[in-house]
Amino acid sequence: MDSDSQLNRYLFYVEQNYCYGILRPIQQVLTKRGDKIAWLPVGNEFDSTHFRDDERVFSHVREAIEWNPCAVIVPGNYVPDFIPGVKVMVTHGLISEKRRKKDGVIYSFIERGLFDLYITHGPNTTIPWQKMAKELGYFEVADCGWSKLDPLFDGSLENTPSEVPVIYFASTFSARISAAPILVGTIQELAHKHHWKWLVHFHPKMPEKITDLYRGIQSDNLRVVEGHDTLQLLMDADVMLCDTSSIISEFALLQKPIVTFRNNAPKPYMIDVREPDMVGPALERALTRPPGIMQAIKAHALDTHPWNDGRCSERIVKATDQLVDSGIGHLKSRPRNRIRHWKMRRELNMD
Repeated sequence: MDSDSQLNRYLFYVEQNYCYGILRPIQQVLTKRGDKIAWLPVGNEFDSTHFRDDERVFSHVREAIEWNPCAVIVPGNYVPDFIPGVKVMVTHGLISEKRRKKDGVIYSFIERGLFDLYITHGPNTTIPWQKMAKELGYFEVADCGWSKLDPLFDGSLENTPSEVPVIYFASTFSARISAAPILVGTIQELAHKHHWKWLVHFHPKMPEKITDLYRGIQSDNLRVVEGHDTLQLLMDADVMLCDTSSIISEFALLQKPIVTFRNNAPKPYMIDVREPDMVGPALERALTRPPGIMQAIKAHALDTHPWNDGRCSERIVKATDQLVDSGIGHLKSRPRNRIRHWKMRRELNMD
Protein backbone atom coordinates (compact mmCIF):
# COMPACT_ATOMS: atom_id res chain seq x y z
CA MET A 1 0.00 0.00 0.00
CA ASP A 2 1.36 3.45 -0.88
CA SER A 3 1.78 6.24 1.63
CA ASP A 4 -0.84 8.63 0.25
CA SER A 5 -3.66 9.75 2.52
CA GLN A 6 -6.97 7.89 2.38
CA LEU A 7 -8.62 11.18 1.43
CA ASN A 8 -7.41 11.04 -2.15
CA ARG A 9 -8.27 7.40 -2.91
CA TYR A 10 -11.39 6.50 -4.90
CA LEU A 11 -12.45 2.93 -5.67
CA PHE A 12 -14.53 1.99 -8.71
CA TYR A 13 -16.55 -1.16 -7.99
CA VAL A 14 -17.61 -2.65 -11.34
CA GLU A 15 -19.63 -5.65 -12.54
CA GLN A 16 -20.57 -4.85 -16.16
CA ASN A 17 -18.65 -3.62 -19.20
CA TYR A 18 -20.72 -0.46 -19.51
CA CYS A 19 -19.00 0.73 -16.33
CA TYR A 20 -15.98 1.77 -18.40
CA GLY A 21 -17.93 4.51 -20.16
CA ILE A 22 -19.57 5.71 -16.96
CA LEU A 23 -16.48 5.84 -14.77
CA ARG A 24 -13.69 6.95 -17.08
CA PRO A 25 -14.98 10.55 -17.29
CA ILE A 26 -14.98 10.62 -13.46
CA GLN A 27 -11.50 9.08 -13.47
CA GLN A 28 -10.32 11.84 -15.78
CA VAL A 29 -11.47 14.52 -13.32
CA LEU A 30 -9.85 12.77 -10.36
CA THR A 31 -6.60 12.09 -12.20
CA LYS A 32 -6.34 15.69 -13.37
CA ARG A 33 -6.29 16.92 -9.78
CA GLY A 34 -3.81 14.28 -8.64
CA ASP A 35 -6.06 11.78 -6.85
CA LYS A 36 -5.61 8.00 -6.83
CA ILE A 37 -8.09 5.66 -8.51
CA ALA A 38 -8.38 1.89 -8.41
CA TRP A 39 -10.81 -0.48 -10.07
CA LEU A 40 -12.28 -3.60 -8.48
CA PRO A 41 -13.92 -5.80 -11.13
CA VAL A 42 -16.17 -8.53 -9.74
CA GLY A 43 -18.21 -11.32 -11.28
CA ASN A 44 -17.80 -13.15 -14.56
CA GLU A 45 -19.67 -10.68 -16.79
CA PHE A 46 -16.98 -7.98 -16.69
CA ASP A 47 -14.26 -8.11 -19.34
CA SER A 48 -11.04 -6.86 -17.75
CA THR A 49 -9.13 -6.95 -21.04
CA HIS A 50 -10.28 -3.39 -21.76
CA PHE A 51 -8.24 -1.90 -18.94
CA ARG A 52 -5.38 0.39 -19.93
CA ASP A 53 -1.83 -0.08 -18.73
CA ASP A 54 -2.02 3.06 -16.59
CA GLU A 55 -5.14 1.94 -14.69
CA ARG A 56 -4.75 0.33 -11.27
CA VAL A 57 -6.83 -2.85 -11.02
CA PHE A 58 -7.33 -5.01 -7.93
CA SER A 59 -7.73 -8.75 -8.32
CA HIS A 60 -9.42 -9.34 -4.97
CA VAL A 61 -11.62 -7.37 -2.61
CA ARG A 62 -9.02 -7.75 0.15
CA GLU A 63 -6.70 -5.46 -1.81
CA ALA A 64 -9.45 -2.83 -1.93
CA ILE A 65 -10.05 -3.12 1.81
CA GLU A 66 -6.34 -2.71 2.55
CA TRP A 67 -6.10 0.25 0.17
CA ASN A 68 -8.72 1.99 2.36
CA PRO A 69 -10.49 4.30 -0.10
CA CYS A 70 -12.39 7.39 0.99
CA ALA A 71 -15.22 6.59 -1.42
CA VAL A 72 -16.53 3.65 -3.42
CA ILE A 73 -18.24 4.73 -6.65
CA VAL A 74 -20.60 2.16 -8.17
CA PRO A 75 -22.53 2.17 -11.48
CA GLY A 76 -24.74 -0.65 -10.23
CA ASN A 77 -27.19 -1.76 -7.59
CA TYR A 78 -24.96 -3.50 -5.06
CA VAL A 79 -21.85 -2.75 -3.04
CA PRO A 80 -20.34 -4.57 -0.02
CA ASP A 81 -20.43 -2.72 3.28
CA PHE A 82 -17.09 -4.19 4.37
CA ILE A 83 -15.11 -2.06 1.89
CA PRO A 84 -14.13 1.26 3.56
CA GLY A 85 -15.37 4.61 2.31
CA VAL A 86 -18.69 6.31 1.61
CA LYS A 87 -20.79 4.36 -0.89
CA VAL A 88 -21.88 6.34 -3.96
CA MET A 89 -24.33 5.01 -6.54
CA VAL A 90 -23.86 6.49 -10.01
CA THR A 91 -26.79 5.34 -12.12
CA HIS A 92 -26.00 2.84 -14.88
CA GLY A 93 -28.73 4.24 -17.12
CA LEU A 94 -31.21 7.08 -17.43
CA ILE A 95 -34.77 6.56 -16.27
CA SER A 96 -36.77 3.95 -18.15
CA GLU A 97 -40.15 2.30 -17.73
CA LYS A 98 -38.73 -1.14 -17.01
CA ARG A 99 -40.56 -2.42 -13.94
CA ARG A 100 -39.92 -5.18 -11.47
CA LYS A 101 -42.29 -7.99 -12.29
CA LYS A 102 -43.29 -8.91 -8.73
CA ASP A 103 -44.58 -5.47 -7.71
CA GLY A 104 -44.42 -3.15 -10.74
CA VAL A 105 -41.86 -0.82 -9.17
CA ILE A 106 -39.75 1.07 -11.74
CA TYR A 107 -36.20 -0.29 -11.48
CA SER A 108 -34.79 3.26 -11.37
CA PHE A 109 -36.40 3.75 -7.95
CA ILE A 110 -35.59 0.54 -6.09
CA GLU A 111 -33.78 1.43 -2.84
CA ARG A 112 -31.83 -1.45 -1.33
CA GLY A 113 -30.27 0.23 1.70
CA LEU A 114 -26.67 -0.09 0.49
CA PHE A 115 -25.59 3.45 -0.43
CA ASP A 116 -24.86 6.72 1.37
CA LEU A 117 -25.26 8.92 -1.70
CA TYR A 118 -27.38 8.56 -4.83
CA ILE A 119 -26.42 10.59 -7.89
CA THR A 120 -29.43 11.65 -9.96
CA HIS A 121 -29.59 13.33 -13.35
CA GLY A 122 -32.67 15.54 -13.59
CA PRO A 123 -36.09 16.34 -12.10
CA ASN A 124 -37.72 13.02 -13.03
CA THR A 125 -35.17 11.09 -10.95
CA THR A 126 -34.12 13.69 -8.41
CA ILE A 127 -37.58 14.45 -7.02
CA PRO A 128 -38.54 10.79 -6.28
CA TRP A 129 -35.12 10.05 -4.74
CA GLN A 130 -35.22 13.19 -2.60
CA LYS A 131 -38.63 12.13 -1.32
CA MET A 132 -37.24 8.72 -0.37
CA ALA A 133 -34.20 10.32 1.28
CA LYS A 134 -36.45 12.48 3.43
CA GLU A 135 -38.59 9.50 4.44
CA LEU A 136 -35.73 7.05 5.12
CA GLY A 137 -33.01 9.39 6.36
CA TYR A 138 -29.98 7.17 5.75
CA PHE A 139 -28.73 8.54 2.42
CA GLU A 140 -28.28 11.80 0.55
CA VAL A 141 -29.16 12.73 -3.03
CA ALA A 142 -27.22 14.95 -5.43
CA ASP A 143 -28.49 15.98 -8.86
CA CYS A 144 -25.28 16.07 -10.92
CA GLY A 145 -26.16 14.62 -14.31
CA TRP A 146 -24.71 11.42 -15.73
CA SER A 147 -20.96 11.13 -16.23
CA LYS A 148 -21.28 8.82 -19.24
CA LEU A 149 -22.82 11.63 -21.26
CA ASP A 150 -20.04 14.18 -20.76
CA PRO A 151 -18.33 13.28 -24.07
CA LEU A 152 -21.60 13.99 -25.93
CA PHE A 153 -21.53 17.60 -24.79
CA ASP A 154 -17.88 18.52 -24.19
CA GLY A 155 -16.80 18.30 -27.84
CA SER A 156 -15.03 14.94 -27.52
CA LEU A 157 -17.21 13.24 -30.15
CA GLU A 158 -18.18 14.24 -33.65
CA ASN A 159 -20.89 12.90 -35.93
CA THR A 160 -19.72 10.53 -38.67
CA PRO A 161 -21.05 11.91 -41.98
CA SER A 162 -23.47 9.67 -43.90
CA GLU A 163 -25.13 10.17 -47.27
CA VAL A 164 -28.16 8.13 -46.19
CA PRO A 165 -30.34 8.12 -43.04
CA VAL A 166 -28.87 6.11 -40.16
CA ILE A 167 -31.15 3.96 -37.99
CA TYR A 168 -29.88 2.74 -34.61
CA PHE A 169 -31.68 -0.37 -33.34
CA ALA A 170 -31.27 -1.11 -29.65
CA SER A 171 -33.25 -3.58 -27.58
CA THR A 172 -33.44 -4.56 -23.95
CA PHE A 173 -32.34 -8.08 -22.97
CA SER A 174 -35.47 -8.70 -20.82
CA ALA A 175 -37.26 -11.46 -22.70
CA ARG A 176 -40.80 -10.35 -21.87
CA ILE A 177 -40.34 -6.85 -23.36
CA SER A 178 -37.53 -7.31 -25.90
CA ALA A 179 -38.29 -6.38 -29.50
CA ALA A 180 -35.19 -8.11 -30.89
CA PRO A 181 -36.62 -11.65 -31.30
CA ILE A 182 -39.82 -10.31 -32.88
CA LEU A 183 -38.38 -7.79 -35.33
CA VAL A 184 -35.48 -9.67 -36.91
CA GLY A 185 -37.46 -10.45 -40.08
CA THR A 186 -38.92 -6.96 -40.26
CA ILE A 187 -35.54 -5.29 -39.90
CA GLN A 188 -33.99 -7.59 -42.51
CA GLU A 189 -36.78 -6.63 -44.93
CA LEU A 190 -36.45 -2.90 -44.22
CA ALA A 191 -32.67 -3.08 -44.69
CA HIS A 192 -33.24 -4.44 -48.21
CA LYS A 193 -36.17 -2.18 -49.06
CA HIS A 194 -34.92 1.25 -47.98
CA HIS A 195 -31.76 3.17 -48.71
CA TRP A 196 -30.98 3.38 -45.00
CA LYS A 197 -27.96 2.43 -42.93
CA TRP A 198 -28.69 0.24 -39.90
CA LEU A 199 -26.54 0.08 -36.77
CA VAL A 200 -27.58 -2.74 -34.42
CA HIS A 201 -26.22 -2.90 -30.89
CA PHE A 202 -27.42 -4.94 -27.93
CA HIS A 203 -26.94 -4.94 -24.17
CA PRO A 204 -24.18 -7.39 -23.13
CA LYS A 205 -26.82 -9.50 -21.36
CA MET A 206 -28.73 -10.10 -24.61
CA PRO A 207 -28.84 -13.88 -25.23
CA GLU A 208 -26.18 -14.86 -27.74
CA LYS A 209 -28.72 -16.73 -29.86
CA ILE A 210 -30.58 -13.45 -30.47
CA THR A 211 -27.43 -11.50 -31.31
CA ASP A 212 -26.43 -14.29 -33.69
CA LEU A 213 -29.72 -13.90 -35.58
CA TYR A 214 -28.77 -10.31 -36.38
CA ARG A 215 -25.19 -11.20 -37.19
CA GLY A 216 -26.67 -13.61 -39.72
CA ILE A 217 -28.58 -10.88 -41.58
CA GLN A 218 -25.71 -8.39 -41.81
CA SER A 219 -25.34 -6.72 -45.19
CA ASP A 220 -24.00 -3.56 -46.79
CA ASN A 221 -26.89 -1.72 -45.14
CA LEU A 222 -26.92 -3.45 -41.75
CA ARG A 223 -24.10 -3.89 -39.26
CA VAL A 224 -24.06 -5.41 -35.79
CA VAL A 225 -21.81 -3.22 -33.66
CA GLU A 226 -19.91 -5.14 -30.98
CA GLY A 227 -18.46 -3.75 -27.75
CA HIS A 228 -19.82 -1.75 -24.85
CA ASP A 229 -19.45 1.86 -26.03
CA THR A 230 -22.67 3.36 -27.40
CA LEU A 231 -21.87 7.08 -27.50
CA GLN A 232 -20.63 7.14 -31.10
CA LEU A 233 -23.77 5.27 -32.18
CA LEU A 234 -25.91 7.90 -30.48
CA MET A 235 -24.01 10.64 -32.29
CA ASP A 236 -24.15 8.99 -35.72
CA ALA A 237 -27.81 7.88 -35.86
CA ASP A 238 -30.67 10.00 -37.18
CA VAL A 239 -33.44 7.86 -35.67
CA MET A 240 -33.58 5.18 -32.98
CA LEU A 241 -35.73 2.05 -32.99
CA CYS A 242 -36.11 0.54 -29.54
CA ASP A 243 -38.55 -1.10 -27.12
CA THR A 244 -38.40 -0.25 -23.39
CA SER A 245 -34.86 0.71 -22.47
CA SER A 246 -33.13 3.61 -20.75
CA ILE A 247 -31.03 4.23 -23.85
CA ILE A 248 -34.16 5.82 -25.36
CA SER A 249 -33.69 8.78 -23.03
CA GLU A 250 -30.00 9.02 -23.92
CA PHE A 251 -30.90 9.37 -27.58
CA ALA A 252 -33.64 11.91 -26.87
CA LEU A 253 -31.10 14.21 -25.19
CA LEU A 254 -29.58 14.77 -28.63
CA GLN A 255 -32.96 16.03 -29.92
CA LYS A 256 -33.49 13.07 -32.23
CA PRO A 257 -36.74 11.12 -32.86
CA ILE A 258 -37.41 7.62 -31.51
CA VAL A 259 -39.69 4.83 -32.70
CA THR A 260 -40.59 2.37 -29.97
CA PHE A 261 -42.06 -1.10 -30.36
CA ARG A 262 -44.59 -2.07 -27.67
CA ASN A 263 -43.11 0.27 -25.09
CA ASN A 264 -44.26 -0.40 -21.53
CA ALA A 265 -45.48 3.16 -21.04
CA PRO A 266 -45.41 5.17 -24.29
CA LYS A 267 -44.72 8.88 -23.87
CA PRO A 268 -45.62 11.83 -26.13
CA TYR A 269 -42.03 12.09 -27.38
CA MET A 270 -42.08 8.53 -28.74
CA ILE A 271 -43.65 7.18 -31.90
CA ASP A 272 -44.89 3.89 -30.47
CA VAL A 273 -46.16 1.03 -32.64
CA ARG A 274 -47.58 -2.32 -31.63
CA GLU A 275 -47.19 -4.48 -34.75
CA PRO A 276 -44.10 -5.28 -36.86
CA ASP A 277 -45.64 -4.01 -40.11
CA MET A 278 -46.03 -0.57 -38.52
CA VAL A 279 -42.30 -0.15 -37.89
CA GLY A 280 -41.35 0.92 -41.43
CA PRO A 281 -43.98 3.68 -41.77
CA ALA A 282 -43.15 4.90 -38.26
CA LEU A 283 -39.45 5.21 -39.16
CA GLU A 284 -40.34 7.11 -42.32
CA ARG A 285 -42.41 9.51 -40.23
CA ALA A 286 -39.65 9.90 -37.66
CA LEU A 287 -37.16 10.88 -40.33
CA THR A 288 -39.37 13.90 -41.15
CA ARG A 289 -38.85 15.10 -37.53
CA PRO A 290 -42.54 15.95 -36.84
CA PRO A 291 -42.75 19.28 -34.96
CA GLY A 292 -45.03 17.96 -32.21
CA ILE A 293 -42.75 15.02 -31.52
CA MET A 294 -39.65 17.21 -31.51
CA GLN A 295 -41.22 19.62 -29.01
CA ALA A 296 -42.10 16.69 -26.74
CA ILE A 297 -38.51 15.40 -27.01
CA LYS A 298 -37.20 18.79 -25.88
CA ALA A 299 -39.50 18.78 -22.84
CA HIS A 300 -38.49 15.23 -21.94
CA ALA A 301 -34.80 16.09 -22.19
CA LEU A 302 -35.19 19.01 -19.79
CA ASP A 303 -37.00 16.78 -17.30
CA THR A 304 -34.54 13.89 -17.63
CA HIS A 305 -31.09 15.43 -18.04
CA PRO A 306 -30.88 19.22 -18.31
CA TRP A 307 -27.10 19.11 -17.85
CA ASN A 308 -25.59 19.66 -21.30
CA ASP A 309 -22.32 21.34 -20.30
CA GLY A 310 -20.15 18.20 -20.26
CA ARG A 311 -19.28 18.70 -16.57
CA CYS A 312 -21.39 16.04 -14.84
CA SER A 313 -18.29 14.18 -13.66
CA GLU A 314 -16.99 17.30 -11.93
CA ARG A 315 -20.28 17.65 -10.05
CA ILE A 316 -20.25 13.97 -9.05
CA VAL A 317 -16.74 14.32 -7.62
CA LYS A 318 -17.73 17.50 -5.75
CA ALA A 319 -20.84 15.84 -4.23
CA THR A 320 -18.79 12.80 -3.23
CA ASP A 321 -16.13 14.95 -1.60
CA GLN A 322 -18.72 16.91 0.34
CA LEU A 323 -20.02 13.70 1.92
CA VAL A 324 -16.49 12.44 2.56
CA ASP A 325 -15.65 15.72 4.29
CA SER A 326 -18.84 15.86 6.37
CA GLY A 327 -18.94 12.16 7.16
CA ILE A 328 -22.17 10.19 7.48
CA GLY A 329 -22.76 10.79 11.18
CA HIS A 330 -25.75 13.01 10.41
CA LEU A 331 -27.46 10.16 8.55
CA LYS A 332 -29.47 7.36 10.11
CA SER A 333 -27.91 3.90 10.07
CA ARG A 334 -28.53 1.97 6.89
CA PRO A 335 -30.52 -1.29 7.10
CA ARG A 336 -28.31 -4.19 8.14
CA ASN A 337 -29.06 -6.30 5.04
CA ARG A 338 -27.40 -9.28 6.70
CA ILE A 339 -28.46 -11.80 4.05
CA ARG A 340 -27.42 -9.57 1.13
CA HIS A 341 -24.01 -8.82 2.64
CA TRP A 342 -23.48 -12.46 3.55
CA LYS A 343 -24.16 -13.38 -0.10
CA MET A 344 -21.71 -10.74 -1.29
CA ARG A 345 -19.04 -12.01 1.11
CA ARG A 346 -19.52 -15.49 -0.26
CA GLU A 347 -19.50 -14.35 -3.88
CA LEU A 348 -16.29 -12.38 -3.26
CA ASN A 349 -14.58 -15.30 -1.49
CA MET A 350 -14.40 -13.48 1.83
CA ASP A 351 -15.50 -16.43 3.99
